Amino acid sequence: MKQRKKNIRLCVLLLVAMLISLLSVSAFAKDIHISVDDRNYDGSVFIHRGTTYLPLRHFLTYLGGTVDWNPAEKSAQAQLGNATLTATPTAQRLTVNNISIETSLSVQQGRIYIPLRTLCTMLGYHVLWNQNTYSINIQSTANHTSWSEKDLYWLSRIIYAEAGGESLTGQIAVGNVILNRVASTEYPNTIYDVIFDRKDAVQFEPIANGTIYNDPTDTAIQAAKLAMQGVSIVGDCLFFFNPSLSSGSWIVNNRTYYQTIGCHQFYL
Repeated sequence: MKQRKKNIRLCVLLLVAMLISLLSVSAFAKDIHISVDDRNYDGSVFIHRGTTYLPLRHFLTYLGGTVDWNPAEKSAQAQLGNATLTATPTAQRLTVNNISIETSLSVQQGRIYIPLRTLCTMLGYHVLWNQNTYSINIQSTANHTSWSEKDLYWLSRIIYAEAGGESLTGQIAVGNVILNRVASTEYPNTIYDVIFDRKDAVQFEPIANGTIYNDPTDTAIQAAKLAMQGVSIVGDCLFFFNPSLSSGSWIVNNRTYYQTIGCHQFYL
């Protein structure tokens, strides 16, 4: 009987391993077209939770950069034009020109894969997604942002008021939620109106306590700019809260948990 149970457990483990393998292969086989300045990019990519990942070394080499592995620091160090980049998988950290954020770095078949939009945005590229053709066009000369000074003014203030004590990553994540709401049909279509939305009561505590009017730090302004440029930390999340300050019962019971960053939990 014991031997039979062991055999059953072994079969289950093998089936799980096969399923994971198949899922991994299907992710890599996803038919997605990527171009850089209208030139086809033929490197392998994979998609996870709606995020497209690129192989760091192959992509940067394709752009004309150089990439070396630092075994002492267990990180990839690269140079592309005036940009210096370090990717550290063990710390899930990407640093470009001394700006560091925590992001998802995946090691697949000995390669470091990094979120396409985050990498390209931090390198100064503009990323265009076309749902109809299932394609991504990466442009080396970024277009002027459609966001105004008013947008930066209010986004940096809500970021500082909600996450002034968080890391740059945590602050960008809060900015992502605001911008995700702007893009959603469920909410107003401007940053100001999302922040001051009162449809179902006040949406953000800083509106009620007045801290929205405090001057933001340089880090909060930088986080707002990076969020507006397209650096994405929390995907399509529309909600966040601090469990030490609120139970967040409605969010917990009605939305899907995504990630915890610093003091905040983020939900889709």
